[in-house]
Amino acid sequence: MSIFQRRRQHQDLVARFKTGKETLEIKVPISPLSIAGYVALSQRPLIISNPYDTQELAAIHPRLRFADRFDKSSDFRTRNILCVPILNAGVIMGILQIINKNSGPFTNKDMAVARELNEILGNKFRYELGGTQNPFDLLLHENLISEKALADLQESSNDTRQMVQRLMSEYRINEAKLGTSLSIHYQVPFIHFDPEKYHLYQSESRLNSSYLKRNFVAVIADAHDKPIVLMAEPNNASLLMEIESALGIDSYDIAVGLPTHILQYLGDSVGGSGPGEMSEILDEIGTSAEESDETVDELSDDAPAVVRLVSRILHDAKRLNASDIHIDPEKNGPTRVRMRIDGVCRDINQVPASHHSAVIARIKIMSNLNIAEKRVPQDGKLAFRMSGQLVEVRVATIPTVAGEGVVMRILASGGAMPIGKMNVAPSNMSRLEDMIKKPHGILLVVGPTGSGKTTTLHAILGYLNTPEKKIWTAEDPVEITQPGLQQVQVSPKIGFTFANALRAFLRADPDIILIGEMRDKETAHAGIEASLTGHLVLSTLHTNSAPETITRLLDLGLDPVNFSDACVGILAQRLIRTLCGSCKEKRPASETDWAFIKRQYGEEYLHELNLPDNLELYHAKGCEECGDTGYRGRTGVHELLGMTPALRSMVYKEASVADMKAQAMQDGMRTLVQDAIYKVIKGDTDLAQVQIVGGD
Repeated sequence: MSIFQRRRQHQDLVARFKTGKETLEIKVPISPLSIAGYVALSQRPLIISNPYDTQELAAIHPRLRFADRFDKSSDFRTRNILCVPILNAGVIMGILQIINKNSGPFTNKDMAVARELNEILGNKFRYELGGTQNPFDLLLHENLISEKALADLQESSNDTRQMVQRLMSEYRINEAKLGTSLSIHYQVPFIHFDPEKYHLYQSESRLNSSYLKRNFVAVIADAHDKPIVLMAEPNNASLLMEIESALGIDSYDIAVGLPTHILQYLGDSVGGSGPGEMSEILDEIGTSAEESDETVDELSDDAPAVVRLVSRILHDAKRLNASDIHIDPEKNGPTRVRMRIDGVCRDINQVPASHHSAVIARIKIMSNLNIAEKRVPQDGKLAFRMSGQLVEVRVATIPTVAGEGVVMRILASGGAMPIGKMNVAPSNMSRLEDMIKKPHGILLVVGPTGSGKTTTLHAILGYLNTPEKKIWTAEDPVEITQPGLQQVQVSPKIGFTFANALRAFLRADPDIILIGEMRDKETAHAGIEASLTGHLVLSTLHTNSAPETITRLLDLGLDPVNFSDACVGILAQRLIRTLCGSCKEKRPASETDWAFIKRQYGEEYLHELNLPDNLELYHAKGCEECGDTGYRGRTGVHELLGMTPALRSMVYKEASVADMKAQAMQDGMRTLVQDAIYKVIKGDTDLAQVQIVGGD
C-alpha cells in the first residue's frame, strides 16, 4: 500500500518509503501518464485488473498509461491495482494505492473499505497541508466578514463570480486577500491579471472561447511558454479533464484565479465597459475566424463586429486615460492591442490575426486614409464621442514585416489646467510669474514629445487670459481650447505654416502669441522679431535641457544679440510617474539614498531642502487601485532658466553649454534632477523615477 500526498501548490503527487536507512521518493504528475495521476486528476476511484492490458486502460481514458518503471527496476511485477482519491471538501489531498491482492481481483467491498480509510486520511491531510473547509474560510479567520454574512452571501449569490464581486463591493475585501483565501482552500497558486507576465497559451486546440468564459477557465503561459490552466474552481475534476483532453498536453500547472481576472485574460476589457462586451465582440470575431482562415475583407459579414471592436478600443483607452493606442501585428500570432497609461505601455487585448486587416481598414476609413495603400506610412485624424464629449485622435499607420501597424494618439480635450495645479516648485513658480508678466519677450517651453509642453503653455495662457489681453495661438493640432483665445489650426499641406500664421497674427493687433513649435529658422526668426516689436511670444522646442536650447537656436542661425535680448526664460520639463496615494509607504532613507540625493542635488545646494536627520522617503508598493504597479498618474519636473545680464553676455559670446548651465545655476536655476529630488522629498514620487529623468 502506498499513500501519495499531493505537494502543496505543485501539480504532482509524492510517495515516500524507506529501504534500510535510505528514504526514497516516487513523484507522479497529476495527469493520465500514470494511474495515480489520473485518479488525482479525475477524482474517481479505479480498480485495474491488469495494468499491462492497454485496452483496459484505453477504455478508461485514451491516454491513460501505467508507469511501470518501478517494475522494470526490480523483480517486482504489478498484477492488479486499487487506487482511491483522498479528498476533503472536494479538494484533492492525495491518493491511496493498493497493489497485488493476495487472492483474486479487487472488489467493490475492498473499494468501500478503502474509501472509509480515505475519509480519515483526508481529515488528517487537510490540517497538515493547511487547507480550509470553505473557499472563504480565511476571510472568517481574519474577521473580514462574519459567519452569518458569509452564509447569507453564499445563499443569495448565483455563482462564484457574483460571490467574489459582492465580497469586493459590499465588504471592501481586496483581490489579493480573496486570492490568498482561494489558494489556501484549493491548494494551488493564485494568479491575478498580469498581462506583462502571462499571455494566452497558443495551441492547436480549438477550445471554444464562450465555453471557457462560461466555465471561468483560461489557459495561459508564462515567459517560458509553460501552460497554466487558470480556473475559478480548480476542484472541478470533470471540467479539468475536458480541458486536459482538448489541449492534448501532458505537462501543465493548475492555478486559481478570480472570475473577472480570468475573463480579462480571455479578452474582456479592463474595468467597467458593458458586462463582457469586449469578450462578446472578440467571441463573435473568434467564431468567424474559426470558420475561415482567409484574410477578412473590410466589407465582410462580420464588419459590424469589427466596427464595434474598434469603437470599444477607443472608448476603453479614453476611460483608462491612455495617451496612445498601439495596434501591433505579430508574424505568427494574434494582433496585440497595447495602451500607454501613465507613460508605460500595457497589454490590454488581443485580436485574432485573421481580423487584423479588417481592424486596420476600419481605422483608416474613420481617419479618411487610403485603405488600398498598405506599403507607405499614412497620417490622419479621427474623432468619436464619449459621454457626449468629442474626443480627437491622431492616427499614424506604419507598414511592418508582419502587416500594417497603427498608433493612435488621443489628443487632450477640454479646458486648460490651472497653473496652480501644475506642481511647480515655489521658487520656480515665483520666477515664472515674473517672466510671464513682462509685456514683451519670448518664453520657450522645451522637452521631448509627450512631456506636457502644450499643457504647460495653456496653463500659462489661462493665467494671462484676461479681457484686456488679445491672445492668438497657432497650433498643430489644436488640442486644448479656452474661451477668450483666438486659436488657429496650421496646415502645412496648403502652405499655412507656423511662420505664415505668425506674420498674419502681427497684423491682428495681438498682445500675446502662442506658436505651437519652432521647427525651423524661419519660424524662430519670425518669433524673435515679434517679441522684439512689443509682443509676448510663447513657443516650444524639442530639446533636452534649458541651456541646450540656447545653442540649438544659435545653430539654427539666429543672431545671438537679438535672441538674448528677446528671451525672458526657458522652461525645460519632463513627466515622471507619481506614487499611488492608496498604497505608497514611508521608509527611513538608507545610506545609499542619502548618497544619491547628495550626489545628484549637489552638496552646495543641499541646505535648500531642509532635510531632517531621520529622513523618510515614500516607496511604491502596489495595490488593486494602481494595478499593482505602485504608481498612478504623472507630474511634471521643471528646469527654469531666466535670462540675466551675466547670461546674456555669455550668449553674445556663444559660450559652451556647460558654462551657460553653471551661470544659470548661480542665477537660481535648478536642474530637472534637482527638481525631481525635491518632488521625492515632498512625497510625490520615488528615487527610481529620478534615475529615469537623468540620475545615475
